[in-house]
Amino acid sequence: MSGSSFRLGYVAGVTPSKWQRTWAERRPDVPLNLVQALDEHALDLVRDGEVDAALLRLPIADRAGLHAIPLYTETTVVVVPKEHWVAAADEVTLADLAEEVVLRPRDDVLDWDQPPGLPADDEPGSTTHALGMVAAEVGLLLVPQSLARLHARKDLAYRPVTDAVESSVALVWPSTEDTSELMEEFIGVVRGRTANSTRGRPQQEPEPKRPAPARKQAPARAQRGGGRGKPRRR
Repeated sequence: MSGSSFRLGYVAGVTPSKWQRTWAERRPDVPLNLVQALDEHALDLVRDGEVDAALLRLPIADRAGLHAIPLYTETTVVVVPKEHWVAAADEVTLADLAEEVVLRPRDDVLDWDQPPGLPADDEPGSTTHALGMVAAEVGLLLVPQSLARLHARKDLAYRPVTDAVESSVALVWPSTEDTSELMEEFIGVVRGRTANSTRGRPQQEPEPKRPAPARKQAPARAQRGGGRGKPRRR
C-alpha cells in the first residue's frame, strides 16, 4: 500500500469515476490513482503489488491470497449491424440467435459453458477486432453492456439477451492479516457507507472518565449533652 496515494486498477468498461469523486471528498489528502488494465492482466497487478486494489470481472479462477467483494452484475447484450433484424427488437433470447454466427474473441469476458450460436471460421484476437467483424457482417458478438457502450459505433446496434450468462464486477485486493486503513476506507466508499460510519476507520481511544466531584460531607451532629443540643432527660 502506497503511503502517499491509493492505486486502483480497473478493466475496460468499468467506470470508477463516481467512487473517485467520493474518495476525493473524504480523503483529499490521499490521491486516488487510476490504472487501466487488460482483463487478463488486472489480477497480476493486484498480486504483484502494482495496485492496491482492482475493479475487475468475475469469475476469478484462483482466489488464493485474495479478497473479493461483488459489486454489481451487468446485462449481456448482442452487438449487431444496424440493419440486422435484431436491431428492430427490444430484446432477444439465445434461442433467437441459434442460427446466427456468434464471434468469440480471445479476450471474451463471459464465462460460457456452451457458447451460443454457430461458430465463426476465424476467431477474433480481441473484442475490438470482433466489433469490426460485426460491422463487416461476419457475425454477431455478445458482451457486457458496458463494453458495448464503450465501443459504440454508428454502424452498430446492441440489444439485451435475456437468458445469457452475465458478468459481475468485483473489488479485489490482497488478503493480509490486517487490512490497511486506506483499504477499509475504499471498501466503505464502494459499499456506500456514509462518511460518519465508524467502519473503515480506526476506532478512537475513549476519553478518560473524569473523576466524580467529591461529595460534601454533612455537618457532624452535636455531641450528646453538649453544644446547642437539648440535654437528655434523666
